[in-house]
Amino acid sequence: MWTTPVRMGSASNHRPNLMPDVFPMRGLGNRVGMGRNSSAAVRKRTARVLRRGALHGLCAGAVGVAAMTAGEKAEQALTGRPDSHVPGRTFRRMPGAAMPRRGANLAMHVGQGVLLGAVRGIMADSGLRGPWASSMFAVVRLTNDQIAENATGTGAPPWTWPRSELVIDLLHKAVYAFATGLVADRLAARDAPGLRHARLRRGRQPDVGPV
Repeated sequence: MWTTPVRMGSASNHRPNLMPDVFPMRGLGNRVGMGRNSSAAVRKRTARVLRRGALHGLCAGAVGVAAMTAGEKAEQALTGRPDSHVPGRTFRRMPGAAMPRRGANLAMHVGQGVLLGAVRGIMADSGLRGPWASSMFAVVRLTNDQIAENATGTGAPPWTWPRSELVIDLLHKAVYAFATGLVADRLAARDAPGLRHARLRRGRQPDVGPV
């Protein structure tokens, strides 16, 4: 019987695909997130980011408090504004607080700024950095102050303040937030989960990660 020889490279010489792509991957993010990133590994890595960021933030918050205090003293020298004792009164009205009047103002002023810096440190180590992140953090700082002051009755909502007092307070909070952010961003690891996500796909994408 006469048979036609099969030439190499012809369509009849191709081997069929016996393993079809049953689970198609919808993007590069899935390829990165599958296999090597188990849930346990991701949780462990996230905890490490949070711990490292909090430690960085405490250091950054201390610098931010120093910068804010220096700015306040310079502003008071120009305007003649007296020291504010609202932080101390707020602290003494907090549940469980037992602090003499003399040290309460300094404890609240410094302690609040240092501890809140942990938030900015976690932001930086997560990938939230730069002026945008520091602007977000300024709102966090102002909100934290106002919750404490209004809950204890030592303060009133900011929109009821005299405009000059409001501008001065916002200025000092901005100095604190941006000084804290500058240090936190410098201390943060070079790479971060949020930055890796952004390099793969911009925005919040359900098919990216964990990265």
